[in-house]
Amino acid sequence: MAEPPRQLPLDLPHEAALSREDYLVGSSNRAAFELLERWPDWPSPVAVLAGPVGSGKTHLVRAFQDETGAAVIAAKDLREADVETLAMAPAAIVEDAHRGVDDTALFHLLNASRQAGRTVLITSRTWPASWNIALPDLLSRLRAATPVEIQEPDDDLLRRVLVKLFADRQISVDIGVVDYLVVRMERSLEVAMRAVEAIDREALAGRVGITKPLVGRVLENVHKGA
Repeated sequence: MAEPPRQLPLDLPHEAALSREDYLVGSSNRAAFELLERWPDWPSPVAVLAGPVGSGKTHLVRAFQDETGAAVIAAKDLREADVETLAMAPAAIVEDAHRGVDDTALFHLLNASRQAGRTVLITSRTWPASWNIALPDLLSRLRAATPVEIQEPDDDLLRRVLVKLFADRQISVDIGVVDYLVVRMERSLEVAMRAVEAIDREALAGRVGITKPLVGRVLENVHKGA
C-alpha cells in the first residue's frame, strides 16, 4: 500500500510565552524564582544563577527583565565601556559567564552597581570557581554573591512544560501522550522544546494526529540529534 502523501510543513511563527505569569514553578526552580520575586530585597546586591542547559534560565531572566527593566549583556561582550550604562539601569544581567568574561570589566560593574545601590544578576551553567577568574578581588566579590541553582526538571514540572509548549503552538494533546513523552525523554527543557517542535512538524507533514507511536519515532530522532 502506497504511503499517503506528506505535506510540507511551513515554518509559521508562534509566540513562546515567556512572561512571569507563564513561568512554571516546581521543586527544581522554586528557589531561583522566589529570589527574583524578592527583588530588590536580596541578601546581597549580586546573585549568581546557575543551571544546566535547557533548565529554564532564559525564560526566568526574560521575565525578570520585563518586570524590572533590567539591562542585559552577554558576559563575553562585557567591556569597561559598558559599566556606567549597566550600573545605572534598575538592575544588570550578565548572561552565560561560563563562556568567559573580562575580569576587570565585571569587577568594575559589581563595584559601580553597589555604589549606585543597584543589583547584578549573573547567569551561568557552572559556579564561579570554574570561570578561570584571575583577579582575586573579583573572586572575593563573587564569593559574597547569593548563589541560586536551577536543577533539571522533575516529572511534574516537565509534564506541565510540555503541555505549555504544545499550547504555545495551539495544539491540544492527550495527557496520555504527554506522560508517554515524559518517561522517555531526557530531563531537559531544551530537549522538550526540540521534541515539541519536531512532533508538530511530523504530525503536520503526515497529516496525522499526535499519537504515542508518532511521538516515539520523533523522540528517537531528537535524541540522536542531541
